[in-house]
Amino acid sequence: MSVAPDPVVSTPDVVGRARSLARRTWAVAAVPLVSIGLALLTSVFVIYAALLSTGRPLRLELPLEAYAALFDGAFGGFDEIVDTLAQSAPLILGGLSVALAFKAGLFNIGAQGQFLLGALGAVAVGVALKGQPVVIALPLALAAGMLAGAAWGFIPGALKAISGAHEVVTTIMLNYIALAVVAAAVSGPLDTPLSLEPLTDDVGNAALPILVGRNGHAGIVLAFLAVAAVSWLLFRTTRGFEIRTVGANPDAARYAGMRPRLLIVLTMSLAGLLAGASGATVLLGITRNMTAPYATTVGFDSIAVALLARSSPVGVVFAALLFGAMRAGAPLMSIRTLVPRELIDVVQATILLFLVANAVIRRVLALRGVRGGLEGVETITRSYGRDVTVR
Repeated sequence: MSVAPDPVVSTPDVVGRARSLARRTWAVAAVPLVSIGLALLTSVFVIYAALLSTGRPLRLELPLEAYAALFDGAFGGFDEIVDTLAQSAPLILGGLSVALAFKAGLFNIGAQGQFLLGALGAVAVGVALKGQPVVIALPLALAAGMLAGAAWGFIPGALKAISGAHEVVTTIMLNYIALAVVAAAVSGPLDTPLSLEPLTDDVGNAALPILVGRNGHAGIVLAFLAVAAVSWLLFRTTRGFEIRTVGANPDAARYAGMRPRLLIVLTMSLAGLLAGASGATVLLGITRNMTAPYATTVGFDSIAVALLARSSPVGVVFAALLFGAMRAGAPLMSIRTLVPRELIDVVQATILLFLVANAVIRRVLALRGVRGGLEGVETITRSYGRDVTVR
């Protein structure tokens, strides 16, 4: 019996496919990459302005020294790389939270509040079970944080589905309520009697184990597993297809037999669960206790991560690693060059500014065939008005 020869792929076909892949990649990544580059360039002038305001002599090489120190602080050694991953893990989970909501046409501004409630749930259960075996205390504390975040995300989802209340407004208000809830809980039932300021006890055996380096806790693994889970949900399941369809066109989804109300509640709850996991990861893996004024910007930074990633779960990883690297390298940059670590906030804000102004960037730089920087969230604007009263 004769065997048919294997098909031979010609060199032109391989080259053509490679060029097609490169064009598609450039179309997606061009605006974010250009925005990052322009933000770094703009920050050079911020560094010069800060230098002149202090009366120090102008040094033209200072921005290069600052960026070199920033890179060394993030990737200069094994411990630095682990620290970058630890800083990136909560941003990955928070970015997935915002990106998942974007896919359903929802703007989850409430990631900050969900983060705080997740941290509060984790510390409450962790302190209560701190003397129990790790196999009991850790899973229950982590689950409590995730469920607390999911409950905080359920509220704006239910309000939107039932009454049409816009999630941007309700989640912003819930952020302030979350701050008050955390302050009341830490100052009240969770306060350690001997502490000079409101402070919870250490979570003890509920803490995430350190797997590598100084602070490479197990939450890093959890973050990357969450990326795979969200990708599978969105692109390999019927429910994920329904979520994306509702985000693209709620009317079409309803006519196709889907239930937009239920999907809105489900998506916001899942988004809250991811943001709650982010808070629980930071609490159980890094701080291990909680103060009443629990200062953090992870929830708000997660919005920037999702926008930079264009709502792609894989893109969230790269965007979170970028932001995490800047956070990890900022202390060394400040020590070596005396450039304030707040420069990182300027870079992040400027990246968002250029993302929003993507139409101008594409026109000025003649970026043809590339997509806008906010295409993944264009459905948000259509959720105002008639679409909030989905049936």
